[in-house]
Amino acid sequence: MFTFFINFKTYPEATGERAVKLAQICAEVAKQEEVEIIPIIQVVDLFRVSQVFEGKVWTQHLDWQEPGQATGWINLEAVVGSGGLGTLLNHSEHHLSPGTIKQTIKRIRALANKEFSVMVCGGTLGQLRRLTFTGPDYLAYEIKELIAGSISITEARPKSVRKAVIQAREKNISLVVGAGINKPEDVLLAKKMGAQGVLVSSAVVLADNPGKKLRELVIGN
Repeated sequence: MFTFFINFKTYPEATGERAVKLAQICAEVAKQEEVEIIPIIQVVDLFRVSQVFEGKVWTQHLDWQEPGQATGWINLEAVVGSGGLGTLLNHSEHHLSPGTIKQTIKRIRALANKEFSVMVCGGTLGQLRRLTFTGPDYLAYEIKELIAGSISITEARPKSVRKAVIQAREKNISLVVGAGINKPEDVLLAKKMGAQGVLVSSAVVLADNPGKKLRELVIGN
């Protein structure tokens, strides 16, 4: 299934009560258009959003530390207990070492197995190749300089996207593309190239009418 991942980041437009409202918009579009839309939200908003969103809700980060004496870290049990069913790791705005990523995923597999999904981000084909060995469910290919821009990764680097899809498939991992995804044509290209989803943020979160923009991306391709 092709999936739309909406990264709320820490934008004021997607924080607190606004996070709940945006998640409700995602739920409405998902139901009406019969597509999977997954909000990726701040952990502080996870419990309240999970109470109103019928689908899967992910966090933007997760740590490997166990419950107990781990002040300030985000552990798996807290996320699952608050309704989270997945996490993003190693976004360009929150880099992690490959060892930390592997350790975090290892703990997820031991406690939650495939019921809890993991997407690991990489900005180059070399990074993606190395990150396949951490064992995520999804790899997200996001070229940093294109993030939040007007030119999408599918337009700027089509050959690289196709190579990334092949790399991921070789390890039975789904590839998602992000960075500059802002119009229906970008989504269509992603599908044609073999991607299993798109990772979108500012195009929807900062839109004057997020619902209209999201629906445009979903049905306009």
